[in-house]
Amino acid sequence: MSQQTWSASLSLDSSAPRTSCLDLWREKNDRLVRQAKVAQNTRLSLRRQQLAQDTLEGLRELLHSLQGLPAAISVLPLELTVICNFITLRVSLARGFTDDLTQDIQQGLERVLETQEQLGPRVGQGLGELWDAILRASSLLPELLPALHHLVGLQAALWLSTDRIGDLALLLQTLNGSQSGASEDLLLLLKTWSPPVKESDAPLTLQDAQGLRDVLLTAFAFRQGLQELITGSLPRALSILHEAASGLCPRPVLVQVYTALGTCLRKMGNPQRALLYLIAALKVGTACGLPLLEASRLYQQLGDASAELESLELLVEALSATHSFEAPQLLIEVELLLPQPDQASPLHCGTQSQAKHLLASRCLQLGRAEDAAEHYLDLLALLLDGSEPRFSPPPAPPGPCVPEVFLEAAAAMIQAGRAQDALTICEELLSRTSALLPKMSQLWEDARKGAKELPHCPLWVSATHLLQGQAWVQLKAQKEAVSEFSWCLELLFRATPEDKEQGNKDASFHLLQTLKKLDRKDEALVLWQRLKVQTQMPQEEAAWSLPLYLETYLSWIHPPDCETLLEEFRTALLEPCDL
Repeated sequence: MSQQTWSASLSLDSSAPRTSCLDLWREKNDRLVRQAKVAQNTRLSLRRQQLAQDTLEGLRELLHSLQGLPAAISVLPLELTVICNFITLRVSLARGFTDDLTQDIQQGLERVLETQEQLGPRVGQGLGELWDAILRASSLLPELLPALHHLVGLQAALWLSTDRIGDLALLLQTLNGSQSGASEDLLLLLKTWSPPVKESDAPLTLQDAQGLRDVLLTAFAFRQGLQELITGSLPRALSILHEAASGLCPRPVLVQVYTALGTCLRKMGNPQRALLYLIAALKVGTACGLPLLEASRLYQQLGDASAELESLELLVEALSATHSFEAPQLLIEVELLLPQPDQASPLHCGTQSQAKHLLASRCLQLGRAEDAAEHYLDLLALLLDGSEPRFSPPPAPPGPCVPEVFLEAAAAMIQAGRAQDALTICEELLSRTSALLPKMSQLWEDARKGAKELPHCPLWVSATHLLQGQAWVQLKAQKEAVSEFSWCLELLFRATPEDKEQGNKDASFHLLQTLKKLDRKDEALVLWQRLKVQTQMPQEEAAWSLPLYLETYLSWIHPPDCETLLEEFRTALLEPCDL
């Protein structure tokens, strides 16, 4: 039977068997959609999952039946609707888009082109070309438009999830009938997209084109607003984030949007309005960690240490609590179109141990030594619970690696007057790192010659001996203190490259004082000569900052007057024959 005869028999002869087949196919689609909605409302997760999977298989079988016959105009609205329901349910169950969904969309477009004789076959064309051919076709029948707009929504969701923003903008321009040179502002294009209203007797859908358009608008507004926030375009970020907040926002997304608005307002110097949005985020009643973290930043900016630390304590509690999550809708939701925040994102909340470290380190920086000591002990217990943590070079912000946490903890113990606890922590760290030192002699040599990056392990061990020395000083055990300081210097000089200048003035002069007290004249003379040259050169800001444990250590000493100290050392260190 030719395509024309097949199409006519379906659309004109109501008594023909194939007309009843079309009715049966439609009834099956509608029944499966109702079954999916029953599954959505089922509280038992296993029963819900089984019903959803059964629905997916039923849609797959129905689609196979429809596509096993030649494409017919009278069947295409139903066929495209089944494709859309099938894709929607697959994406929902997989909690994301998979590569093979492109094939489902492409097959649907090719079936449409089969019915457009003047267009001919389009073998080998990409999705963009297929969409352009279909949407610009003058022969396209109006009855296909609702289903095609539905499929456009799914294509848009797929392209948004894979950051194909240019392709998506071009598709919407074509769909809206825009001419060349029209606006490429995707937010504006989504706003102006108006899917046709479904007929009352149309096949049932899990999610219609209008619902997809609302999801896309909210998701893109949030993504773009967050990008503007990251790049510093704060007024524009504020405007776009307001747009996202007024859209179709599920509760977890609303928490993120309100938090982003709070971040934006804080950076714009409007802390009171920022606080209102953070309070609103907390009132949403789900995942409180993100607004609590931003609240701590806000209070830090305001100089309210008590409120900042209270926010961080609540953050630790929130991240340690077990949350009951609502079952996701069997729809394409905003969350599925949002990228996972990386560590540099203002919406990265981190883990319980990262929050605990932030709390402990802020207590140490704010001089709350006792609180810092207790929090660091809790943190070490958390890190060491289970498998032995890996010792690796420091990662990118926002946090240090495990050895540096040990060193910060030891500094906190000394600051709190708990020297014995500091020694215990240092011994634990040495037991985990000292075994690596004999294997690193070649790395040291390469580092000193500038051939390779400076290894971290010797610096950690050197800093450990430094803090042990200070702990023995606190315990008035001078002999042990001198021994630890000597070990610190030995490792430090072995690990420092020959051509690498010192990056911190106070640390350098403290090292000079220490070398003199230990009567290590040769090293002191070399350092003195280096410092003398540096003080005569134009001073530039260091491109790096000291780690927290060294900042804490330097806070215990009073930096001397540089010029006076250098002159005193010139007299004390140089023999008359050297002058």
